[in-house]
Amino acid sequence: MSAAVGSYVVDTRTGKVGVVTGSEGPYLRLRPVGGGRQWDCVPEAVRIATASERLSAATAYVNARSRGEVG
Repeated sequence: MSAAVGSYVVDTRTGKVGVVTGSEGPYLRLRPVGGGRQWDCVPEAVRIATASERLSAATAYVNARSRGEVG
């Protein structure tokens, strides 16, 4: 799958929602919603995130921030 930079996708190997930040060789570079450590994922293992998945990831980030768990 080819996902554009800025797309919200799900890494089907882990179930994590990430934002595509670019590519490195054969891999897509993904960053968690709200920031954090990037990870690599093969394009075949991603799918576009649903609106519900995007909202859930954003809500989880806001809740973690309010608890002081992230910057």
